Amino acid sequence: MYKLRTKASFDSAHFLAGYRGKCSNIHGHRWTAEVTAGSETLAADCQTRGMVANFSDFKESLKEITNELDHCLIIEKGSLKEQTLKALEEENFKIVQMNFRPTAENFAKYFYTEMAKKGYSMIEACVYETPNNVASYTEERGI
Repeated sequence: MYKLRTKASFDSAHFLAGYRGKCSNIHGHRWTAEVTAGSETLAADCQTRGMVANFSDFKESLKEITNELDHCLIIEKGSLKEQTLKALEEENFKIVQMNFRPTAENFAKYFYTEMAKKGYSMIEACVYETPNNVASYTEERGI
């Protein structure tokens, strides 16, 4: 199996609604997303011959996703009162609402899925919440 791996970092804040503990409060991280794609065979066409994928494209695809999450408050949809959300938006704060609780585990699946949508044969996605704490996501593949 040939594997291709890249990573990108972004800074953002989040909180865990319904959590009992300090993570229920807004706090920030320097998140790092690391994604791995792979293939049993390498491409045979001229441009990507001998590659799993073009490394530049692979890196840029991940960067496009992380750029959307950089320097913002990431929240789970419905976790803030409507008037609170409106007040933050009126102050021009960048709020990104997700359909999931913004945990490292859920972000790992999110990056895996988003990269797969871009056409990569994903093996694994890892999300570092801190340099020492990482969550990963993978799926069974029929290769």
